[in-house]
Amino acid sequence: MIRRTLAALSLLLLALVPGTGPASAATSYTNPIKSQKGADPWLRWHDGNYYLITTSFSDTLVVRRSPTLGGLNTAPSIQVWQDSTSSRGTNFWAPELHQFNGRWYIYYSAGAVGTACCDSQRTHVLESAGSDPLGPYTYRNMLTGSSLTPGGWLIDASPMSLNGSLYLLGSGFIAGSQQSLVIAPMSNPYTISGAFTRISSPTHSWETQGGTVNEAPVALHRGGQTFVVYSASACWGPDYKLGQLTHNGGNPLAASSWVKKSTPVFQRSGSVYGPGHHGFFTSPNGAENWIVYHANSSSGGGCDNNRTTRAQKFTWNSDGTPNFGTPVATGTSLPAPAGETAATPTAYTLVNRNSGKCLEVAGGGTGDGVNIQQWTCNGGAGQRWRVEDQADDTSRLVNVASGKVADVTNCASADGTDIRQWSWLNNTCQRFRLVYSASGGWVRIVNAATGKVADVADCGTADGADVRLWSWLNNNCQQWSIRPA
Repeated sequence: MIRRTLAALSLLLLALVPGTGPASAATSYTNPIKSQKGADPWLRWHDGNYYLITTSFSDTLVVRRSPTLGGLNTAPSIQVWQDSTSSRGTNFWAPELHQFNGRWYIYYSAGAVGTACCDSQRTHVLESAGSDPLGPYTYRNMLTGSSLTPGGWLIDASPMSLNGSLYLLGSGFIAGSQQSLVIAPMSNPYTISGAFTRISSPTHSWETQGGTVNEAPVALHRGGQTFVVYSASACWGPDYKLGQLTHNGGNPLAASSWVKKSTPVFQRSGSVYGPGHHGFFTSPNGAENWIVYHANSSSGGGCDNNRTTRAQKFTWNSDGTPNFGTPVATGTSLPAPAGETAATPTAYTLVNRNSGKCLEVAGGGTGDGVNIQQWTCNGGAGQRWRVEDQADDTSRLVNVASGKVADVTNCASADGTDIRQWSWLNNTCQRFRLVYSASGGWVRIVNAATGKVADVADCGTADGADVRLWSWLNNNCQQWSIRPA
């Protein structure tokens, strides 16, 4: 009896010490769930993790992965695609992540290099090599049509399955229309097989505040009913909001087959301005329906990176239509989605693919210039890292023990340059991209200043082998797994 009591007391004391003992699952979260580059969010729960992708306004797409909704705000940003092709190399907007037949597809809008922000946006689609939502991805197609003006302009594309057929929803112009919701049939997830037609234009006064806009259509199915929920009015104003179409059973390509609700279904409330451009996901246990969307915390927040990603549970009306309620203010504690069982990670270990050993600050040192090396993983603070987004598609690697960052010595670019820790100087030598390299979760750690990667010297496997900068050789010594610590 005394032994059991002492054992129980020991476990209690361990649980009170940060970083030790069994972690508890998250039971609540607060909005925003992404503060940096949080516009146009798309979120999926898959195989034990949430996957979140948002607009980048660059030539890069990054995904965050977390076992809890609240963990997305500090989860590492993993680059899954970069494309500097002249015709599709800038202003990436509104990416969505969908799965068909065991593969993942990313649909996104992108403009040509050297053009104004919005003039050349077209829709593109990527296909994964396998069943991993992080890829790797291959470019498949540009999705457009001759009926779209000017020249095939199409944004906010989202696939919709209905009655055994596949369609592409989007926002565009047809025959001089206002910016409208359009639809076309698809023969597979990356091929348009017919003309685009218009199914909704901004006609109500609440669809024309600050701009006459219908965009960001997303299909929502339940109980044999199909809805298209879309964004209306100007994204740069405080009155951006959501409207709803209901399919009446007719040909989905015909406007007459969709009935528009006369009032908005989700709009500004209190300190939440411009809630819109949304997606839907289910809780881990499949029992709850959730909406993810962006919004501003001021009326002048605009249509750029000031917008943050938010999420909340929604319910259903007695007639089977969705009831999204009102957007909840930031900082409000909300129950986490039902079925979350993991703890929210507060730091990560970076494990080398070749050696199985962890990236660490030598000896747990705290001074500037202490070497970064590999060592047998032991859970120590010197092997734990916070991966902090810098809002430019890069991150800094902050060591938990010292509070200092991974740094390229003297900002040199030669192969073999040492990687060490240093106080944060906010330069590109201390910024890294985590670039997805191979299925199984492996990334390369790419320095933003040099384009070279974190490499274990001579592919050594011993404790203390140096980690240095080197040209990318696509070997296991240059690949790392990011694991909750």
